[in-house]
Amino acid sequence: MSSGEESELIWLRPEHSGRGPRPAHSRVSIARAAVGIADRDGLDAVTMRKVAAELGAGTMSLYNYVPKKEHLFDLMLDLLAGEYDLPEQPSGDWRADLTLLARQLRAILTRHSWATTLLAHRPGLGPNGLRVTEFHLAALADTRLDGTAKMEAFSQLTGFVCQFTDWQQRSTAAGHRWLSDLVRYLQSVTATGQYPHLATALAQSTAPTAPDTVFERDLQRLLTVLVDV
Repeated sequence: MSSGEESELIWLRPEHSGRGPRPAHSRVSIARAAVGIADRDGLDAVTMRKVAAELGAGTMSLYNYVPKKEHLFDLMLDLLAGEYDLPEQPSGDWRADLTLLARQLRAILTRHSWATTLLAHRPGLGPNGLRVTEFHLAALADTRLDGTAKMEAFSQLTGFVCQFTDWQQRSTAAGHRWLSDLVRYLQSVTATGQYPHLATALAQSTAPTAPDTVFERDLQRLLTVLVDV
C-alpha cells in the first residue's frame, strides 16, 4: 500500500508512530466517548464533532487518530468485544462454549442496543474481536468442520443473536398493542383459507413464551444445525 493510500481498515494503520510528543488521546478513549454517546442518544448521534466535545478536543484533531467514521465504528465494536468475559481456554464441550459466547453477546447487545445493526454489517476483527474469534475456533477445533465452515458458523451465530436481540428490543418498544394487532391480522388472513399451513401452525401454537426461553431453545436448534457432529 502506498503512503498516500488510505486503508479501509483502521487495524492496518499504526495507532501512533512513536515519534514526537505523546498523543493526547488513544483509540480506546475515543471509542469510549463514542460508545457513551451512542448509548445515550443512539448511533445516529455519533459524530466526530460530538466525540471531540466529549474529549475536550478539536474536531479536526481527531482525524489524526480516526481518519474515517467507519474507522470509528470499528473501534466502537472492538470496545464492545472487550466486554466478553471468557475463560483462557474452551471447556472442551463445543456446545457449552458456543452457548456461552451467544449468551454473552446477547447481554452486550442488550446493554448497547444500537450495535445490533452495525455488527451485522461490520464484523468486529480488532484485537478484542480476534480474541473472541480465536475462542470460537478453539471451541470447534475437535469437530469435523473445516476452517471455512467454522468461520461461517461464527458469522451465523453472531447473526442469530443480533437478529433475536433486535427483534426483542423492537417488540418491547412497540408494546402490547403491536402484538394484539398482529394477532388480529393473522386471524383475519388465515380465516380466508388461503394459508392452510399457517393456520395449522397457529392453531398448534401455545401461549407466548418468555424471550429467554425462546432464545435458549432457538439457540440450541441452531447449534445442532451448524455443528452436525
